[in-house]
Amino acid sequence: MFLYVVTYDTPCDKCRKKIADLLEGYGKRVQYSVFECVLDKDKFEELKLRLRKRVKPDEDSVRFYPLTSHALDQVEIWGGPPLTAPPHSIVV
Repeated sequence: MFLYVVTYDTPCDKCRKKIADLLEGYGKRVQYSVFECVLDKDKFEELKLRLRKRVKPDEDSVRFYPLTSHALDQVEIWGGPPLTAPPHSIVV
């Protein structure tokens, strides 16, 4: 299991809603177009497969940032929700 920060940007309101709705099923929204998702490898692959059907690479941008335990120790948060609690058994 890893904590992934998933960000997206799209000029299309309809596409933005579809992407956000999908991501809400996999993680927690921490900013308007930023989600924190605790996922195992299979769920991460499932998410990417489902997102691929909604994203237009020539117009949209989606980024996945896996956070290791070392990176998690360095996260600073100023306001907003706290960092999504990662599982205690992160293997790096």
